[in-house]
Amino acid sequence: METLWFVLIAVLWLGYLFLEGFDFGVGMLLPVLGRTNAERRVMINTIGPVWDGNEVWLIVAIGATFAAFPGWYAALLSAAYLPLTLFLVALIGRGVAFDYRGKVESARWRKAWDTVIIVGSWTATLCVGLLISTTVLGLPIDANGDRVGSAFAAFRLDTVVGALAFAGYALVHGAVFTALKTEGEIRDRARRVALTLAPVALLPLIALLAIVAGLWAGVVVLVLAAAMWRLLANRDGQSFALMGLAIAASVAILFGSLYPNVLPSTLNDAWSLTVANTASSPYTLQVITWVAGFGTPAVLVYQGWTYWVFRKRIGVQHIPAAH
Repeated sequence: METLWFVLIAVLWLGYLFLEGFDFGVGMLLPVLGRTNAERRVMINTIGPVWDGNEVWLIVAIGATFAAFPGWYAALLSAAYLPLTLFLVALIGRGVAFDYRGKVESARWRKAWDTVIIVGSWTATLCVGLLISTTVLGLPIDANGDRVGSAFAAFRLDTVVGALAFAGYALVHGAVFTALKTEGEIRDRARRVALTLAPVALLPLIALLAIVAGLWAGVVVLVLAAAMWRLLANRDGQSFALMGLAIAASVAILFGSLYPNVLPSTLNDAWSLTVANTASSPYTLQVITWVAGFGTPAVLVYQGWTYWVFRKRIGVQHIPAAH
């Protein structure tokens, strides 16, 4: 049962990185792809109906960790509270900005809230990348599961590479999503940006996978190359699906290399937290499995319906003239 929940938590993080990855990317690329207010409104409207639903995957991932592996939850979130706090502040700022940017007919007002969206998107994706890479690469924790050192213990060269890995992926993923969901000049611009950024922006992800799993990184390289090939051929949907396959392979590699640990100790392997020594009781795991069995299909159906309803492309011609 412990292994099942470890896999389920990995799947929840996969869902979050795939879905929230593109809407982080849209926010990060707002000043690059959105040359006018109308174009920026188009970009925001592509994620407007879904960004808050995408965050459900984060809530469930953290909640599942708390329920299934309280030792993992306590050690990771307390040891990495600095990036976690920045992450939450960034998410709150983005959410407020999406709602408030159109409240006042003022270019200065909109520019201020656009800045919050951009900074919040960059900060959030860097922090979540740092958090996940810290989980996989470990922290200096002692025999009691407590962090040794300062609040900056999570900031190391390898974890910074992890932060850049997910930021780079989000940039390219967001550009591909924008190409998929828009039409006209924005779509053409998004395709060019994705193809231009990909060779550089995706390098940290490949480096992280190489650090963790060596030659297995080559699998993701091939999938990413295929995604850019399909984008070059104007197959936006296929490119987007391949970007999803790339992050799925990346999560499988990262969490597969982590198991049976959940948080390695960089001080002593014997002090690493594992699925066995951090799991809840068998009865608790059984109860939450039943809850997940009933709740998960409902969430998937609702979110799938939302994406289906808002599946069409949009362009500046769909934006009303008022602010």
